[in-house]
Amino acid sequence: MGSSDVYLTRKGYEKLMQELETLKTVKRRALSKAIGEARAHGDISENAEYDTAKDAQALNEQKIAELEFKLANARILENEGMSKDEILIGATVKLNDVDTGEELNYTLVSEVEADYSQNKISVTSPVGKALIGHKLNEIVEINIPAGILKYKILGISRD
Repeated sequence: MGSSDVYLTRKGYEKLMQELETLKTVKRRALSKAIGEARAHGDISENAEYDTAKDAQALNEQKIAELEFKLANARILENEGMSKDEILIGATVKLNDVDTGEELNYTLVSEVEADYSQNKISVTSPVGKALIGHKLNEIVEINIPAGILKYKILGISRD
């Protein structure tokens, strides 16, 4: 496991591939067109539209390079052979907040795939780090800036 390895689920890998394809085709064409239109307005040395379009193009190329690096270093997590009774990257966990009784579901993913709105948390986040390695029915205490969270592990699954 190298330091540049990027761990992704199969879905996460495919999502990044789609994003890369969109940036390389649709976005590149749109930016090229915007640059051409701005250039048609005359002197490019004092043309804010041209400068803005060129900056957007540079950001797009930077994003493409980042995605290509991540995909080239991707290691896809396959659920076969992974423990189903221990929380590891790729696991979906059902938790019960001991203090409030609230039930929560999180999927532990790499930083690249983390998306709190989809209940995907990074294994490097405080909650993710604390959950790794724990098993069913254990109570995990997690120190966060707002205090201490106590979760009982109700379920561990893999998609």
